Amino acid sequence: MNGFGPHLMMDGYGCDKKRLRDLNLVYRLLDELPTRIGMTKIMPPYVFKYSGLRPEDWGLSGFVLIAESHISIHTFPEKNFVSVDIFSCKEFDSEFASGFFRAAFGMTKVDTTVLDRGTEFPKDMNGAARLVRAERRRIARPVVRAAARPA
Repeated sequence: MNGFGPHLMMDGYGCDKKRLRDLNLVYRLLDELPTRIGMTKIMPPYVFKYSGLRPEDWGLSGFVLIAESHISIHTFPEKNFVSVDIFSCKEFDSEFASGFFRAAFGMTKVDTTVLDRGTEFPKDMNGAARLVRAERRRIARPVVRAAARPA
């Protein structure tokens, strides 16, 4: 990862319906995971029940802010599905995190993607500033052309 940081996205299928309905479980997962992956929780988790326009779209949504960014969980018990995101400006063990959620929800199938977010984000501001100053000097140099010689 060379950018701002990794973004783990998980879609879990065939999950245990009872676990997907368990508000306390979702809260506990969001409360425990930051420490387990070396992140800094800056607020307690916030978890709530959502009821959609269609009865089968209800579920739980939970979110925890971490100093490094956030972790979110969205469950859909009637569809045996969960969506999980971890975005961080700091490297973390995405294999551990995906295994943690896989076990917690009893996923039978999972699609996992890890993106390198902010690939042009300048992590080293001093290094970026040096590059910008050098580029500005290069552009500002007057163009020197050879004087025309008489024929």
